[in-house]
Amino acid sequence: MNAPVALTPELLTQLTAIVGENRIKTDADSLENWGKDHTKHFNPNPSVIVFPSTTEQVQAVVKLANQFNIAITPSGGRTGLSAGAVATNGEIVISMDKMNQILEFFPADRMVRVQAGVVTEQLQNYAEEQGMYYPVDFASAGSSQIGGNIGTNAGGIKVIKYGMTRNWVLGLTVVTGKGDILRLNKGMVKNATGYALQHLFIGGEGTLGLVTEAEIKLERQPQNLQVLVLGVPDFDAVMPVLHAFQKDIDLTAFEFFGELAMQKVLDHGHVQRPFETECPFYVLLEFEAPYEPILDKAMEIFEHCMEQGWVLDGVMSQSLDQVESLWRLREDISESIAPFIPYKNDISVLITHVPAFIREIDAIVQENYPDFEICWFGHIGDGNLHLNILKPENLTKDEFFAKCQVVNKYVFDTVKKYDGSISAEHGVGMTKKPYLEYSRSPEEIEYMKALKKVFDPNGLMNPGKLFDL
Repeated sequence: MNAPVALTPELLTQLTAIVGENRIKTDADSLENWGKDHTKHFNPNPSVIVFPSTTEQVQAVVKLANQFNIAITPSGGRTGLSAGAVATNGEIVISMDKMNQILEFFPADRMVRVQAGVVTEQLQNYAEEQGMYYPVDFASAGSSQIGGNIGTNAGGIKVIKYGMTRNWVLGLTVVTGKGDILRLNKGMVKNATGYALQHLFIGGEGTLGLVTEAEIKLERQPQNLQVLVLGVPDFDAVMPVLHAFQKDIDLTAFEFFGELAMQKVLDHGHVQRPFETECPFYVLLEFEAPYEPILDKAMEIFEHCMEQGWVLDGVMSQSLDQVESLWRLREDISESIAPFIPYKNDISVLITHVPAFIREIDAIVQENYPDFEICWFGHIGDGNLHLNILKPENLTKDEFFAKCQVVNKYVFDTVKKYDGSISAEHGVGMTKKPYLEYSRSPEEIEYMKALKKVFDPNGLMNPGKLFDL
């Protein structure tokens, strides 16, 4: 495989012929904007941004890239946190911004076919208009795109009940690295005809090819959602609370955050502390309560948890407005800590291992960063923790990241000890690439590389992400 070449006038002319002159950008601001995601570790350096509007245009661009031996980086809502959509080496960036149409609704199948550039919130709103529900949800739903969600198998706040993006994808249209168009599974629930190739592209981060359309499953709308925010005394109280509620109630969410995260959100001034008692940690539970006995049962469990000392204080939503304000305590954390340039780790283990895992990770962090602010939060009900270390004012970004990376080995050794994942829902990209071996065996990685060579023999699809060939 030859090294990718830079953009030439001839290539630019042919790209323009495919998508049109108004769908090409080469100015410095555009290259900066569409060449990056939310990570701050790598500097973008693409050659050109292309905005196709059809699968056939994407295919033509991919075939042209193979002809000229120039790499491609896909770009969605650019909300990623692992540098999976950062173009650093003169790539063609294929933006899905113009592929933003909801194409067809299948009421009997409770399914919708969408282009990859449809924004998550756009799909959620469309589902609601049809009397349906799309449950994959997270803080960046207003800007993330379905294609990017599929590329990273995005999770979010409802995984405990509804699962990851993978659970909602019934079919994909993809353009492979070779330039072939494949229609995978075609929206069927039952299809026992060999390899389910669509699943290779879910979580594949665009390294095998580009998702251009998807058939997405929808769900019935939840009824009378209620939210509880509970203050707990320590890590060890979290799992008993989860088990107590799950025994009798089907939770739609079970979130976790520390007092520091609470303080950062309150400092923004948009929400108030939910109750007077300051607690080391908090959990947020959501559940459907269409019938009065469910609410009665929830209060009974809450009182039991108080009696056991697992809960210090708590509040239950009394209105839809309060549901939204209580959720903001959790949903606004990422935005609230962003000015502190947090060093993020998105890790997961089996729920069974969460208490011991947290204790070990917390001990590592406290020993190595005694003077750093540590912001804990996450989707603890599905074993997913977000460990955010906040940058002190007296360190530069580079100095801070260097100090944090020293301890990554200890954190990921612990992840490996518990057979966990170094990336629960943010993908691998470039930031987690050096640590892939902590979650994947050498044999698995070799099979993954072999699959890439089948779909992308010239190695032009999002190179440098996941692993190096």
